[in-house]
Amino acid sequence: MSNNPLRREIKELQKGVIKDDTSYIYSLPYEEGKSFRVIQGYFSRFTHKERAALDFNLKRGTNITAAREGVVVRVKQDETKGGLKSKYRSHGNNIIIQHADGSRAGYWHLQHNGALVNIGDTVKKGQVIALSGKTGYAWIPHLHFLVWRSDAGQWKQVPTRFKTSTGIKYLRSWKKYRSSTPE
Repeated sequence: MSNNPLRREIKELQKGVIKDDTSYIYSLPYEEGKSFRVIQGYFSRFTHKERAALDFNLKRGTNITAAREGVVVRVKQDETKGGLKSKYRSHGNNIIIQHADGSRAGYWHLQHNGALVNIGDTVKKGQVIALSGKTGYAWIPHLHFLVWRSDAGQWKQVPTRFKTSTGIKYLRSWKKYRSSTPE
């Protein structure tokens, strides 16, 4: 179990014990009307023990959309390997998008040659940016999604609120969420 204070804060946000109505509201990173399960949530026991990250159970080749508008600052799509051994960690294909406030979102485990954007591209919220896969440290095909920002020169993970078909939520493990129209 993690001792990271962000872990407790996220649990309280998920339960509604504390409210945050100032953080950015992200779109789910898949197409409108689609529904997928979060198979691993913030600070989960498996591989997210120290990560405020989410894993969405997407089959290979599922369209991944930008959860927020921004500029593409990294694209890696040349890898073909993946598996449940840490030796595969560096093989994860990914896209990183920088947002107007300086935060960044990362989309990992993309399929080989699955990026549909290039470095320097400006993307809109809801735009298809990649195809899901199973590259890198991945036990099944899925999308690993993470947001972080620089705070006094240190990158810190950011818990994210999402617009779902049933309202704005901090997502939880093992729940399914349907995407609604990006704003």
